[in-house]
Amino acid sequence: MKKILAIALLATASSVALADNDAGCGLGSMVWAGQSGVAPKILAATTNGTSANQTFGITSGTLGCQADGVITSKARLSMFMGTNSERLARDMSAGHGESLDVLANLMNIKTEDKGAFFQAAKVNFGKIFAPENQTAGQVLAALQQVMAKDAVLAAYQAS
Repeated sequence: MKKILAIALLATASSVALADNDAGCGLGSMVWAGQSGVAPKILAATTNGTSANQTFGITSGTLGCQADGVITSKARLSMFMGTNSERLARDMSAGHGESLDVLANLMNIKTEDKGAFFQAAKVNFGKIFAPENQTAGQVLAALQQVMAKDAVLAAYQAS
């Protein structure tokens, strides 16, 4: 029992340093740890999202997650965008959908302004998910640039 506890503590301590800002924490971040480039980040984010283990990791403080970490608004947005990029891309291209609504909520967009947000995301989809925007942070920055040019949405810049 002591050996198992020692191994768990060692894994927890070492995994905290391995969390990726774009892909978030979870099994995918552990499996693809140490690799760089777009493909490993996408694979890590996809694995994190499809294996549904981030809740366990956050609760237990394992898999590169911190149970007591403070989530900043930008980190929360990047984490959500990284783990939901495919769904967000689909929803943004259509101008509606559950993941786009969640993103609007994370950005504290008021109900009365969500229509403008959804429309701006749809109209500017090509700018937001441009080929050069390969990380969640780049996609978020592009979205914020689009929002900054809109009179209603400019007030919702992420901190």
